[in-house]
Amino acid sequence: MLSSLFAVYPTFLVFLAVVAAMVLAMLFMPPWIRFLRSSHIGQQVRDDGPETHLKKQGTPTMGGVIMLIAVVAAVLLVGIPTFETYVLLAAILLTGALGLFDDASKIVHERSLGLTPRAKLVGQFAIATAFGIIAVNFFSIEPTVPIPFIATIDLGILTTQIPLGDGTLSLPWLYLLFVDILLVGLCNAVNLTDGLDGLAAGTVMIVMIVMAAIAYRSDLLEPAIVSAALAGACIGFLWFNAYPADIFMGDTGSLALGMGLGCLAVLTKTEFVVIIIGGLFVAEALSVIIQVFHFKRTGKRVFLMAPLHHHFEKKGWSETKVVVRFWIISGMCAAVGFSIYFAGSMMGVA
Repeated sequence: MLSSLFAVYPTFLVFLAVVAAMVLAMLFMPPWIRFLRSSHIGQQVRDDGPETHLKKQGTPTMGGVIMLIAVVAAVLLVGIPTFETYVLLAAILLTGALGLFDDASKIVHERSLGLTPRAKLVGQFAIATAFGIIAVNFFSIEPTVPIPFIATIDLGILTTQIPLGDGTLSLPWLYLLFVDILLVGLCNAVNLTDGLDGLAAGTVMIVMIVMAAIAYRSDLLEPAIVSAALAGACIGFLWFNAYPADIFMGDTGSLALGMGLGCLAVLTKTEFVVIIIGGLFVAEALSVIIQVFHFKRTGKRVFLMAPLHHHFEKKGWSETKVVVRFWIISGMCAAVGFSIYFAGSMMGVA
């Protein structure tokens, strides 16, 4: 492990995680793409999607497999994994496995929809709940939600204590419910964002770099390394996912990245700020919710097409223009969120 060589340079370890994951992703992605092509494993495009997307039919998918392999390898290579690290990686990998099963279902049945929404939600809620319980009981995460400059909301007022061996297992129901909504919401928000070449990879990369900085400032080196590795894997993947994409990450990647973002927010106590940092993902998810709700009530659409990036495609923007502008918006959201976090932490120290 490289951490033993550079233990006195923790900042370098975080940057090294970015480089390691990026290099590993770039090394293993080409043979994976060749394997997928030779096996005729490709993306199934929505029939009701933009016409320009029809040419994407058959493009290799499940690039998230290599991304996750690169992340795990980089974390094990660079850091000194703790129990906290293994739990974080387990949540990410289990969600990735759920996405992989979903991707495989789409390919086998040759349709754009894989698992039923209920099946995916059940799996995501199970992973989120398990992570929340472990975080509270083993990582000393307080069942609170800090809102910088305003207040800290205590969601531990309704807690059940269950005797377990020599100790007790705490179940703060309101906080667990909040964690479930946050993690599952981010999972699906990132998944909805993954609709254009380079969009999800680029925006998640920006957000993960900011989360790595937050984790590092919170003296959480291993979560910072995991976040940095996720950013590096996105960079390496983006080389092959840039327009016109040679491969898509699939639900394997997008769901896992969303879960990773949510789990990092819990560990760094940025459960509220992450909504600002990942503001683009929130906007994408809200566009779908608003579209569905309004259409059911009135029979009319608010957007030309949801998620939001497709609306701008329908307005005549090129795919690359939408992607680059959304990267910029994501960067702005991440910068504002980090600024709020940093200012709040400074006031807390003072």
